[in-house]
Amino acid sequence: MAGEGEGATLEFTPTWVVAVVCTVIVVISLAVERFLHYAGKYLKKRNQKPLFDALQKIKEELMLLGFISLLLTVFQGGIGKICISEELANKWLPCKKEAPAEGEGSGTTAHFLTNFFHPGGRRLLAEGSSNYCSSEGKVPLLSLTALHNLHIFIFVLAVVHVVFCALTILCGGAQIRLWKRWEDAIQKEEYDPEEALRTKFTHVQDHTFIRGRFLGIGKSLSALGWVHSFFKQFYGSVTKSDYTTLRLGFIMAHCRGNPKFNFHKYMIRALEADFKKVVGISWYLWLFVVVFLLLNVASWHAYFWISFIPLILLLAVGTKLEHVISQLAQEVAQRHVAIEGDLVVQPSDDHFWFHRPRLVLVLIHIILFQNSFELAFFFFVLFQYKFSSCIMGEVRYVIPRLVIGVFVQFFCSYSTLPLYAIVTQMGTSFKKAIFDEHIQEGLAGWARLAKKNKNLRKTATGGPSVQTGSKEGSVGVELIKSGGKGTATGDVEAQEIQQSPFPMSTTSETQTLMKP
Repeated sequence: MAGEGEGATLEFTPTWVVAVVCTVIVVISLAVERFLHYAGKYLKKRNQKPLFDALQKIKEELMLLGFISLLLTVFQGGIGKICISEELANKWLPCKKEAPAEGEGSGTTAHFLTNFFHPGGRRLLAEGSSNYCSSEGKVPLLSLTALHNLHIFIFVLAVVHVVFCALTILCGGAQIRLWKRWEDAIQKEEYDPEEALRTKFTHVQDHTFIRGRFLGIGKSLSALGWVHSFFKQFYGSVTKSDYTTLRLGFIMAHCRGNPKFNFHKYMIRALEADFKKVVGISWYLWLFVVVFLLLNVASWHAYFWISFIPLILLLAVGTKLEHVISQLAQEVAQRHVAIEGDLVVQPSDDHFWFHRPRLVLVLIHIILFQNSFELAFFFFVLFQYKFSSCIMGEVRYVIPRLVIGVFVQFFCSYSTLPLYAIVTQMGTSFKKAIFDEHIQEGLAGWARLAKKNKNLRKTATGGPSVQTGSKEGSVGVELIKSGGKGTATGDVEAQEIQQSPFPMSTTSETQTLMKP
């Protein structure tokens, strides 16, 4: 029978079998597509554009997975016919090769089909490519069985990453929503911050924020501050005094004209916007996957050592975020003995690594992905080869990896993500999430119109255009800074707000936009 060596082809497969299998696959695919479609409609109806954007990002990742799957399927025959020497195939094996039994063929071929891969399944196809290379005295570069398992692992990795990122954002968001009672209490208070600044004097050490964060001046106390920040992330990482002080510092720096600005709502919107970036798999993360797969060599226990990378990064990020709060307290305590009015900290990018608060989000993205890789690999091996497989590793190395993975997942949700949500607002600039969605869309329209008018004027005059101060030529939003020394502007096309002038004729409109 044709195709008997590699199993029946479509020529000799019952049509009812083809129809049933095709129906099941199409139904499952349509069900998933409809689920994502209605989830998107629900998010748009609830005005959850950041989460809707995150859902679109998930669709992009699914499309990428589909493309990877297509490539693996189309080229699997060609890959299986790429042959290498047996000596080269014996290097850097994830499992130690067992001696071939008498009567078996090549030891390496037996390793590919029996020791490293679960027996059965695609054995016939694998033998086909193996026989092709055996005729040349070589072995396949990658057997079809191995290619199939690699295909499954990539899919499992992407699914686990998306699920764990969603769980982290949901749990971290739930922790942040506990702070809403502090925001509500502040909103209910009826007092004028400007009046309080002029009439109230307090000793700096009388403030709870200073007492809890400022340890003193000196090199030894500075080192002690880092130690205090390290342990602080494990208990009460953000207190009520921290929240109220950082909130007031943000308002005084970026929207002083609106003391009732809802800082908590702004943080939630900014966190939802960041979820879109965290849930994706960037090119450098795929590079990590390649490196990790390369290092999975027998007796190296590479995945055990790799599991410490997200743990160390997580603790380093948490310590740094706590230390930023301590630095803000230290600046106030060093400059003042007594304070007029409420305690106000000064946000600045100088407190962050390389003066880039956004770098913290990149590190959190790496932490979550590396942790997802560890757990995805464990689940993949567990269900594909069973716990006793040599590729799983020794139990004394597997259990600590699991414990570290669970701890990183829990601690990132409980402590690090809430810390990130509030502390990264203490940079020099603010995020576009400070505006409601309809305001962002309006500003984007103004920006496009201004760019169009600028190009038209440049074309008409043959030189650089002159700013007229009209409403149509305005693309920024004025937010009066503390002391009236400058303005911070909302660039709706960038994540961070850049500096730009804004005509005074629209100041009243700006104040209206800034009302929560």
